[in-house]
Amino acid sequence: MCETCGCSADAHAHPHPHPHPEEDDGRTRTLAVAQRVLAENDRLAAANRRWLAERSIPAVNLISAPGAGKTRLLERTLEGLRGRLPCAVIVGDVQTDTDARRLQGRGAPVWQIETLDACHLDAQRIARILPRAVPEGTRLLLVENVGNLVCPAAFDLGETLKVALLSVTEGEDKPLKYPTLFHRAPVVVITKTDLIPHLSWNAELCRDNILRVRPDARILSLSAQTGAGLESWLQFLTGLRP
Repeated sequence: MCETCGCSADAHAHPHPHPHPEEDDGRTRTLAVAQRVLAENDRLAAANRRWLAERSIPAVNLISAPGAGKTRLLERTLEGLRGRLPCAVIVGDVQTDTDARRLQGRGAPVWQIETLDACHLDAQRIARILPRAVPEGTRLLLVENVGNLVCPAAFDLGETLKVALLSVTEGEDKPLKYPTLFHRAPVVVITKTDLIPHLSWNAELCRDNILRVRPDARILSLSAQTGAGLESWLQFLTGLRP
């Protein structure tokens, strides 16, 4: 069991890109293997990116902690883009197809990947299903990554960009605690804004923390529950290019 992110190391069949306490020689070996794993992942991600670019399909990799509202946002996104932009969805979860079933029937094909204790999707898993999951005529691929703020940030899937979701219930300090994700995500979506009246949440502080990590971040705020701010998100997606 990985004490950093809580996933099963055996399920990965590779070491994590974050360090674990070991003897000096062990650290050297872990670093070398991790570099090889990430290099192979990057090679496959580049192939995925070429496949998508050849078909003019931008891909968005949604990353957040569990419960930040990825699936609910995707429900509203598919409803809002239905008839406007043909989409396909890939959903990553450790187990069950619960989220994929929630998204079905909303005008887009949905493909579930069960990672079986691995804490993130990777380029190989995406490559295996890409031709089946993304049919001809698709103009946007939405990937819901496994709920985790650590490992998904390290693994390129071949996406056009990463989008970090941050719910107001998580507090304002997550960008500082998990800087890798917020540094690598040019877009941050603040979710569940309908709950702000019930929280002692500082919107200005949250924004400042995001910009401390990535000064050029584009920040969108919305409530998938009420629909407030949703149109700006939909317009952003329709304007994406691979």
